Amino acid sequence: MTALFGLDLKDKPILIVGGGSVASRRVRRFVAEGARVTVVAPHISDDIERHAGHGDIVVHRRGVAPQDLDGAWFVLAATDDPVLNDAVAQWAHERQIWCIDASDASKGTARQAAMSKHGDLGVGVISLGAPDPGRIRAVRDAVAAHLDGGEVDLRRRRPGSGRVILVGSGPGDPGLITVRGRQALSEADVVVTDRLGTAELLVTVPYDVDVVNVGKSPDRHPVPQREINSLLVGRALEGKTVVRLKGGDPYLFGRGGEEVHACIKAGVDVEVVPGITSAFAVPARAGIPVTQRGVSTSVLVTTGHAGADPASIAAMAAGATVVILMGVTALPGIVDAAIAGGCDPETPVAIVENGTTVHERVTHGVMADIVRRADETDVKPPAIIVVGQVSQPGLLASAVAATPEL
Repeated sequence: MTALFGLDLKDKPILIVGGGSVASRRVRRFVAEGARVTVVAPHISDDIERHAGHGDIVVHRRGVAPQDLDGAWFVLAATDDPVLNDAVAQWAHERQIWCIDASDASKGTARQAAMSKHGDLGVGVISLGAPDPGRIRAVRDAVAAHLDGGEVDLRRRRPGSGRVILVGSGPGDPGLITVRGRQALSEADVVVTDRLGTAELLVTVPYDVDVVNVGKSPDRHPVPQREINSLLVGRALEGKTVVRLKGGDPYLFGRGGEEVHACIKAGVDVEVVPGITSAFAVPARAGIPVTQRGVSTSVLVTTGHAGADPASIAAMAAGATVVILMGVTALPGIVDAAIAGGCDPETPVAIVENGTTVHERVTHGVMADIVRRADETDVKPPAIIVVGQVSQPGLLASAVAATPEL
């Protein structure tokens, strides 16, 4: 009879006998779990050598002896000699130490599950009969894809301490949220969301999840930040898992730091799930690399709310890429200040509206005429403004033509 258990390997002494490919894979797994790993083998792989060089593990380059198991909490017998692996498994059995026999799982006292992690859940798959690693990995991957796709309700069933998870939803395309972000939505009892770029993501949320919209719309002012902070903390103190779903990345002009501070101050557990920021993703999707060898080697990100601050003007004048978020209304003032501050009026500018969505539209111009062009095309928020030589139309195509052997 085989049972599946979870073992806490952190800071536990683990012995791995063998230095080949099987041992290398398991070393990575044990190191990732925070175990104290010792490898005993006459010869070791390059991968194990690198781990040893980084100080992740201890290596003894020699044959194994029974006394090497003394003090170990867990043993992996992974040499290319089945007889030796069986002997190591027997030594472990005599010492009442859990052991995986890589040659024949039936001769060990443990089997390692093919495992995937999903937030604070772990899913493991093992063979109950003859070992079949390829099969259990295939099953694990299929289950993991189902969970990570938001297809399973992962909300806690037992009452417990509440928590807040700040999730960056990405630049607009729902496919650009991170895997952990989708997992967090599946765990949510409450979702506190901005208006921008989150509607499609909320389609998969169960109907009985409380969705609170605190964003700004044309006929509604945004909820003050202090009230949002109070809402997050209050619902978490009720024992709820609260997901704060924010456009882009929570820490890039998203006031994520203020919300995290409020949670910490109230003693609420808080996790931050970074998002793909629109500052880089929107230009990239529109064919604009914010840095390009031989064109621009630095990039500055700013907000239109700050106007034409000295750092932005200096960056534009120096030929760096400047990405402006929330800058449509402030664009005329930014242009005037930039030109007055020494920026070349012929500097290319691109404005990308509704980036990464089906409504994406790009308006090109130069510093001297971009305000007029924006008026003619009736540019509206949300939009990303990219200033610099990287904004030239067809830049990548021209670069390929100029350097055919990249």
